[in-house]
Amino acid sequence: MDVRRRVPRTDTVLAEARVAAAADRLGRGLVKSVVTAVQQDCRAGRVAAEAVVGEVLARLPDRADTGTPVLNATGVLLHTNLGRAPLSEAARRSVAAAAGTGDVELDLATGRRGQRGAGTLAALLDRVPAAEAALVVNNNAAALVLAATALAAGREIVIGRGELVEIGDGFRLPDLLASTGARLREVGTTNRTVAADYAAAVGPDTGFVLKVHPSNFTVTGFTAAASVRELAGLGVPVVVDVGSGLLTPHPVLPDEPDVTSALAAGAALVTASGDKLLGGPQAGLVLGRADVAGTLRRHPLYRALRVDKLTLAALEATLRGPLPPVPAALAADPADRRRRADRLAARLRAAGVEATAVPSDAAVGGGGAPGVTLPSAAVRLPAGLAVPLRLGRPAVLARVADGYCLVDVAAVDEADDHRLYGAVRAAAGRPCG
Repeated sequence: MDVRRRVPRTDTVLAEARVAAAADRLGRGLVKSVVTAVQQDCRAGRVAAEAVVGEVLARLPDRADTGTPVLNATGVLLHTNLGRAPLSEAARRSVAAAAGTGDVELDLATGRRGQRGAGTLAALLDRVPAAEAALVVNNNAAALVLAATALAAGREIVIGRGELVEIGDGFRLPDLLASTGARLREVGTTNRTVAADYAAAVGPDTGFVLKVHPSNFTVTGFTAAASVRELAGLGVPVVVDVGSGLLTPHPVLPDEPDVTSALAAGAALVTASGDKLLGGPQAGLVLGRADVAGTLRRHPLYRALRVDKLTLAALEATLRGPLPPVPAALAADPADRRRRADRLAARLRAAGVEATAVPSDAAVGGGGAPGVTLPSAAVRLPAGLAVPLRLGRPAVLARVADGYCLVDVAAVDEADDHRLYGAVRAAAGRPCG
């Protein structure tokens, strides 16, 4: 008999109880595409006819999206390619609750329209009492675009030459600002820009002075930079991009600028990222004077840049809830990391895997705190395990250095250590028990 005649019909496979249940959970179109692929393999002789249903079930994803959860074992706390800050459990629960319908723009007491994200904005102001008003847009670049458009379209933005930065993927700040219709007035030099340089450039056509934290590089040696306090005395608004999202000073990162200090020094507006050192969802935070923030809020562009209900929920829970994973990792005791790496290496050796606990240097990442190293610990494995770890389930992204695969525990929640152990055993070709 022609083997193709034995291939189960599509409707028959889709009607099988377990496949039908998967179609209800994942969507009929997705499940049907998997059925079709397995049928093709059956026709080619790679799958037996009686094994089609089982193969379909084995190939079906857990969810309807194509994203893959990854354990971040790189030692980089804010890995941009991995989505930067992982959300806290409190934020994840809030996102799940907000996924339905809720009072995003409704005052339940009156039954009338309410302020969008009022709780989130109140939480931001509670954390930064120096700010009179707050806005949330979809990322820090959007915050700068909104400020430039609302305050300086057709006018000048005065900025130091050493702060005309490029961040990831060829993204350049001057191009972003120029796209708003503002003109850049560059002052000073790459390594030295003082208050007098800004003062000489400020005039009737100045929209604002912009001070940008060059968060992904450092300039050392013969350098000078004007302080926010010096710039605040020039008679025009000062907008400060602190970048990495610290709301207040942090003892582990004393050179990293923060929102509260910039406002106290006289900044009219401060912008920051929500998904970096704050440890929340991707968002652009704008805090500062009520009159200046009000100009941004009333601009038509604000509507295009505002965030959705899921971001509002996650951000409020991040601000009000327990310490999120990234700030918790910054505060972690290096001795705890050594203990975890020792324990993981010992378990792996007992299972027959070549593993050694070693000291490691972790990094903040995400364009924050360049040059700062965080004491950490890693499990040193054969370099050949890096690829199977990355392709495993769960996927684990490790670091390859000096001919070894290093599994750094700094950015891995301790509750996931057992998953890390299982992933390494699987990658080494041994069953997990």
